Amino acid sequence: MYLTQYLHTAMRQDPERPFTVLGQRVRTVAESADRVRRLAGALRELGATTGDRVAMIGLNSDRYVEYLLAVPWADAVLVPLNNRWSVAEMAFAIDEAEIRLLLVDDAFAEAGSQLRRRCPGLEAVVFCGDGECPEGMLDYERLIAGSEPAEDAQRGGGELLGVFYTGGTTGTPKGVMLSHDSVLMNAIGSLATGDLVSTSGRMLHVAPMFHLAGIFVWLTGTIRGATHVLLPRFTPEGVLEALEEEAITDVLLVPTMMRMMVDHPDSGARDLSRVRHILYGTSPIAESLLSRVRALFANAKFAQAYGMTELAPVATVLRPADHDHPELRRSAGRAAPHAEVRVVDEEDREVPCGTMGEIVVRGDHMMLGYWKREHDTAAALRGGWMHTGDAGYMDERGYFYVVDRLKDMIVSGGENVYSAEVENALLKHSSVAACAVIGVPDDRWGERVHAVVVPHPGHEPGTEELRAFCAERIAAYKSPRSSELVDELPIAATGKILKRELRKAHWASDGRQVH
Repeated sequence: MYLTQYLHTAMRQDPERPFTVLGQRVRTVAESADRVRRLAGALRELGATTGDRVAMIGLNSDRYVEYLLAVPWADAVLVPLNNRWSVAEMAFAIDEAEIRLLLVDDAFAEAGSQLRRRCPGLEAVVFCGDGECPEGMLDYERLIAGSEPAEDAQRGGGELLGVFYTGGTTGTPKGVMLSHDSVLMNAIGSLATGDLVSTSGRMLHVAPMFHLAGIFVWLTGTIRGATHVLLPRFTPEGVLEALEEEAITDVLLVPTMMRMMVDHPDSGARDLSRVRHILYGTSPIAESLLSRVRALFANAKFAQAYGMTELAPVATVLRPADHDHPELRRSAGRAAPHAEVRVVDEEDREVPCGTMGEIVVRGDHMMLGYWKREHDTAAALRGGWMHTGDAGYMDERGYFYVVDRLKDMIVSGGENVYSAEVENALLKHSSVAACAVIGVPDDRWGERVHAVVVPHPGHEPGTEELRAFCAERIAAYKSPRSSELVDELPIAATGKILKRELRKAHWASDGRQVH
């Protein structure tokens, strides 16, 4: 299998079908395929050879879809970078992954200029926006117009499709290496769960496409013959308008987005009757919110996917029918057809139903490993199973429940935030003697990044000061949204900070310590 084969299939079966929609710009399958061929030709002319990494920093657009297809078409490797990162974080990934070519759009032209100056291995920056091409960059549309169409390299199978960066437990991002087979196995296996995506539907993309979840949904839609409607940014009014005016049938949302949409004063005035499938992830949805969302989308079926980038990304699925049973809605669903999932103890022995342990997963959708991180790869994939770092249990019917995290990670508004990254930034502040970062419950974000700080004598740094300081060094979404000052942190005999003790005060009434 190879990623671009579904574009070939669409060309044979339905070349005049609208493939991408961005505002008033509509491109058919045939038009998109021609542009993909020419972009692949341009990448080769710029020196991209077999296995070279090509990065993109941009908002959702039709050109992002072209990038996802043209890079493997040219026999190169995708590296879609998180557009919410700081320039320093972007530069780290570009240098580590040895990126030679970078694509940026209007919103990130300035970041592209900065990266061109600070990353010595970056040979060219391609501007793929609608505005005027900045000095020192190559114009995307001119490259496409002036390049000969390339033959598809049909890069596929076990070959590397992309390096997808996640947060790191040590404070630096890790590049997850996924093959074509792993990503396609995941998409096809997830579709096999049943009524997940419409056939020949109209799919709205508002979740960022640099995330593997966004790419996963795009791929399932492409396999099922969807028209892809793209929104550059999420706003509740923008999504509600697009759902109605573009006759959307399918959409991926996170619970934070859902809450903002049902709270919007215009939500009840929109005709949302054509929405048939809503896929959500990152956390189980609160019962009260689910009731409101189901009432708003009366004709939609809901499904939840649980997983991680390292699993391409789906491990379990809570199917539409499961949502009719209140006792199942707080679960993460059952193992998807392509995945084996179990719960193990500290010795990696499977534990009985109802017993807490670590959730582990294996299957052909697993990552190849972490880019240049052999030690981390060996630790994560020990025994042939991906160790998720999530603590939970399985019930007697095979439904999995996530109740805590063994790894030090917070999920806030659909984004993974590793505490070590935030702590490393905080410790550079002159007023901070020691700190611990935890996730606490938040009605809007699910979990909120919260800093517990031991200040130097005579200092009392406030939340806004700490947040602004961190935002200069890491992405804004990672910066603490709340904080507290303490005289000391609880320390175990091993010297490790007891974060469970810090979380207790915030999660005492919830029955678990994650959302």
